[in-house]
Amino acid sequence: MSDSDSTTLDQLDRKIILATQSGLPLVASPYQAIAEAVDSSEKEVMRRMQRMLESGVIRRIGAVPNHYSLGYRGNGMTVWDIPDEKVESCGEMIGSLSFVSHAYERPRHQPEWNYNLFAMVHGKDRDEVAHKVALIADLLGEDNRGHEILYSSRILKKTGLRLASDK
Repeated sequence: MSDSDSTTLDQLDRKIILATQSGLPLVASPYQAIAEAVDSSEKEVMRRMQRMLESGVIRRIGAVPNHYSLGYRGNGMTVWDIPDEKVESCGEMIGSLSFVSHAYERPRHQPEWNYNLFAMVHGKDRDEVAHKVALIADLLGEDNRGHEILYSSRILKKTGLRLASDK
């Protein structure tokens, strides 16, 4: 893969994706384990994964915890009606809270859907989530023009990039 064509995947890139598409190995040196699996060096695996991140082939590398198995069963996606000019700063503030796993802007679909900021709030039960949402509402003050909590009813399997095996 040359710098001029950073989205072209060669055979080693494909091997790296296949080796990581179910997650990074849960070992002390995951990139070394991947390197051994694809017959490369740790440095080369890291370089290629960084390039794939920068080009958008890989969107992100991060932990995806199963909140239910950790005892957080009251999880709720909160949706907020925030002034458009403040949605980015409000999202950053909410996203930095320890009980929020992610916050992001989404387009409104008016008149049915006025919400433009989504944030996943985690709690042991729905009462704890409701309490945390009230804290967020207080933090937002007048920028909170309305919100709802959409509680999880089931666990959806989260997967990332998938390539068919060459085998």
